[in-house]
Amino acid sequence: MHNEMLHHPAIPVPLRNFLRSHGQPLAAPLAELETSARDRDVPIIPHETVDYFQTWFRQVHPTSVLELGTAIGFSALLFSHLMGSQGKVTTIERAPVMIDHARANLDQYDHHHQITMLTGDATDILSTLTDTYDVAFMDSAKAQYIHQLPAVLARVKVGGTVFIDDVLQGGTVFSPETEIPHRLKGIHRNLRQLLDSVFAEPDLTATLIPLGDGLLMMTKNADKAYHF
Repeated sequence: MHNEMLHHPAIPVPLRNFLRSHGQPLAAPLAELETSARDRDVPIIPHETVDYFQTWFRQVHPTSVLELGTAIGFSALLFSHLMGSQGKVTTIERAPVMIDHARANLDQYDHHHQITMLTGDATDILSTLTDTYDVAFMDSAKAQYIHQLPAVLARVKVGGTVFIDDVLQGGTVFSPETEIPHRLKGIHRNLRQLLDSVFAEPDLTATLIPLGDGLLMMTKNADKAYHF
């Protein structure tokens, strides 16, 4: 469950350290779950991104979230907490080790039964969904983002928002491909394609937020089929 990019943020280290030590505290039990994950180097969203979501959700007031990449369930629990007891989260996870951890945490902490976890490959599951969502959060296989985004946008309401986490690969996404290790070239190529495609799409309003390893944010402005 190691995530090496947790240690290669896209923002300067002093700023990262300040944000992570001066952010809005989480209430129990999320605070304990976050601390436990950090101590064990489990891949969850960094605290500066947690802070951003705490601010954004309380300003926008969404009531439904689609998540790709449950991991241990931390972000799904965060979203349900920020939306209140009427909020709903549908989260998708394919890794068996993560599924077991997530189920244990959701069973323990999802007191209002707001979270539905679907297990399997998100590419297959997305085609079976019929609900629409205010927000989508993609935090799964980085090389698949570009392939899964059209299906995610199809499930997001017009005016809704898609967040995609960890799009900068420690800042190397803007480096020449010749400088990228062979094992990461596919991820590098697909993330560059993702960024180029999203910012070129006239019916998306996109911005790149330098938090953690890069948080791509876009608003869906038209009810159409998106192709990248």
